[in-house]
Amino acid sequence: MKRSHVIFFIFIITAIITANKIFIDSDGIIDDDMIDKTQVSSQKLFDNSWKTIRDNYYDANLNNQSWYRWREHYHGKIKNDADAKVAIDTMLASLDDPYSRFMNKEEYSEQNISIQSKITGIGVNIASVAGKIHIVNVMEGTPAQFANLLPDDIILSIDGKEVNGLSLSEVASIVRGPENTFINMTILRGADKLNKRIMRKEIKIKTVKGSVIDKNIGYIQINSFVGSTTPNEFLEALEKTKDTDGLILDLRGNTGGLLPNAVFIANLFIPQGNLVSIVGRNGYKYDINAQDTEFTITKPTVVLVDGTSASASEILSGALKDYNRAKLLGTKTYGKGMVQKIIPMQNETGLNLTIAKYLTPKGTDINKKGITPDIQVDLSIKDLKNNNDSQLQTAKNVLSKMLISKN
Repeated sequence: MKRSHVIFFIFIITAIITANKIFIDSDGIIDDDMIDKTQVSSQKLFDNSWKTIRDNYYDANLNNQSWYRWREHYHGKIKNDADAKVAIDTMLASLDDPYSRFMNKEEYSEQNISIQSKITGIGVNIASVAGKIHIVNVMEGTPAQFANLLPDDIILSIDGKEVNGLSLSEVASIVRGPENTFINMTILRGADKLNKRIMRKEIKIKTVKGSVIDKNIGYIQINSFVGSTTPNEFLEALEKTKDTDGLILDLRGNTGGLLPNAVFIANLFIPQGNLVSIVGRNGYKYDINAQDTEFTITKPTVVLVDGTSASASEILSGALKDYNRAKLLGTKTYGKGMVQKIIPMQNETGLNLTIAKYLTPKGTDINKKGITPDIQVDLSIKDLKNNNDSQLQTAKNVLSKMLISKN
């Protein structure tokens, strides 16, 4: 597919999803075009955010309330950017939308670093669940992997400071530090408390990896759709697995990312037709259709999903399921069918605002419902501890049968 096809899609699904998951990170490269360095008063920042939300939020009724009451309530009361953040957060909370949020300068910087796919940290994604900080996934070849951190580990403390009840941004700020310095982390794994000493390193986030398993089966894992290099990385993984007869696509632990990345990959499997529908403000609906590609993936495919497969992961898996291009295996997906747009605001801040929802090609709204796999296979904590991936093993068995029936 031509790269130009990707940039035409104006909507993005951000990395900030699934219980406000973020990257633990530090330094990185930021695209200045994504930052509004205009400096305005804190009151003006609030007023501009109020107007941006009013004019762009998906629900034009703004959760059935008078939006003007917020401008009147905070008029003349915003003295600094901290006041502005509290006021904007309160205003956004009235929408009852877990995905829309205001990002101060530090949080917005972290967002941009994540998209650039280059950070300094330990190499885990985290989520806040009921005030507890859970590890969602561990990136391959990172300090976190070498320290044997695992998905579902709960972080209890970092450098002696308890993190229970802290926001993800606060946890990230504790982790930050120069490259080649250490953090001491206490985690809870089941009933066991473990202490880990981990060195911070520059993390070049590789979102896709490919390999050949069982001789004739290709395995491609997509950890995230957030990176700007994800399409090229996927093509590289396809090249590694080109001589295989079948394909396993692993979306477990993938909490989403950029919509164009999901559309790009779906298009490689589905050469014609609607890939996803976007329903915008006031119910306006349009379809994102497949574009001409240089080749199409026709191999029998099994897609692995779980309860943290969300957003862009669900766009891809939903399209493959609707077109019967793959068997979904695992557990029900997260159920995030809302679309956010990152909007730069003054003072180097930003809004992560819900502007639309999406439907699968068959018109299914999966928000808060998820996608039920064709084949239900659970993966226990015991399996993880014993390095026993029963879902992957079942996927290989299912795919082998598909290959036999094809022949």
